[in-house]
Amino acid sequence: MDKRIDLIINNLKEVYDPEIPVNVYDLGLIYNVDVDEENNASIVMTLTAPGCPVVDVLIDDVTQAAQSVEGIQTVNVDLTFEPPWDKSMMSEEARLELGFF
Repeated sequence: MDKRIDLIINNLKEVYDPEIPVNVYDLGLIYNVDVDEENNASIVMTLTAPGCPVVDVLIDDVTQAAQSVEGIQTVNVDLTFEPPWDKSMMSEEARLELGFF
């Protein structure tokens, strides 16, 4: 995997949904991270629910996490609800943390 993508993912693990004590990556909200030849990052993400009240905060935090990687020029965050998020998308650690076992 591209080192820049690894660095972005590491930063995304520091972004938390204010309502849930688990980071957005382990929650399974990040569907894809890509960086092109010009160092532009593209992130596809979802939310736990379409009416999430903190959508703007989460998108800003995800954008800043990717932008803070050295060399990244621009960040585009695409919000999708296909496929819809469900608990099975969480990492094992997140499910343990939230008691979903």
